Amino acid sequence: MPLMKSPVFLNPPRRLVVPAGSGGGPPLAPLAALLLSCAAAAGADLRLGIVGADTSHVIAFTRTLNDPSAPEHVAGARVVAAFKGGSPDLPSSRDRVDKFTEELRSRWGLEIVPDIATLCKKVDAVLLESVDGRKHLEQAKEIIACRKPMFIDKPLASTLEDAREIARLAKAAGVPWFSSSSLRFGEIGTTMKFDDAVGAATWGPGPLEATHKLDLSWYAIHPIEMLYALLGPGCQEVTRTYTERSDEVTCRWKDGKIGSVRALRPYGEYGAVVFRAKQVVQSPPKARAGYAPLLREVVKFFQTGKPPVSNEETLEIFAFMDAAQRSREAGGKPMTLR
Repeated sequence: MPLMKSPVFLNPPRRLVVPAGSGGGPPLAPLAALLLSCAAAAGADLRLGIVGADTSHVIAFTRTLNDPSAPEHVAGARVVAAFKGGSPDLPSSRDRVDKFTEELRSRWGLEIVPDIATLCKKVDAVLLESVDGRKHLEQAKEIIACRKPMFIDKPLASTLEDAREIARLAKAAGVPWFSSSSLRFGEIGTTMKFDDAVGAATWGPGPLEATHKLDLSWYAIHPIEMLYALLGPGCQEVTRTYTERSDEVTCRWKDGKIGSVRALRPYGEYGAVVFRAKQVVQSPPKARAGYAPLLREVVKFFQTGKPPVSNEETLEIFAFMDAAQRSREAGGKPMTLR
């Protein structure tokens, strides 16, 4: 493991500063740096905690990080504790949280703790996994208060306002964070990005969840994030065509690139086409994704404090979905990003 550069991984006293999530921030405390260098030299794994055990991701992530015999094992961190969480008014949370919590406890030996504050005392960093994006601002506030770096699983939040508030609070406290779909680090997102791209189209599952104000954030966040992985930030305007079976979101970038996202219901395969100056590139059937590439980035982020996706780009993705929501509500009129 490389030398760690962030003073956030040995449960240090909370007076110690940590680097800001998107560069800059206060300098590293010398004593903390020394302690972390010693820990890194000793090969100590980072201790991770889970907030929200109501998604299948908590099982997949724990297996990948904790089981050296797993085919795609990611070394350098172990999940050691979890806060159950859950949302009684969301069936996909309510109907699964007990099962996943028990599997974390009995199969993987995680300590199940009663609250987020207790969790943060036992770990170096946090995986905010609650399937309900409405819970994320409230839960992120507690994690930020404990000065723990965090990966926030999709969706970052259920509204643009909540997403921006998470970013504001984390920046003010100097707490590093990032959020990303695993598709960004899959085969499509990593092999089909070209400097001469003039546009791209992505598609994938897009079931909706009525409790989330930005309905595309529930699942269509995956093909939307793929589009951003291929074209980068800089979108200015989106237009959304909605039907019960699918959504088509067309979008214009400030440098002239044109993109589109097709959200398929109830589900569908992921794919992409990139339009280059002299070539059209299409993704292969069943393009590889999986969680290991994302988790490698998560562990690296916890080691360095530097997010692989800038906080600004993540917030633009939410402004994109906010504009798409306004377009739907206006009957398909073009909307600029706020």
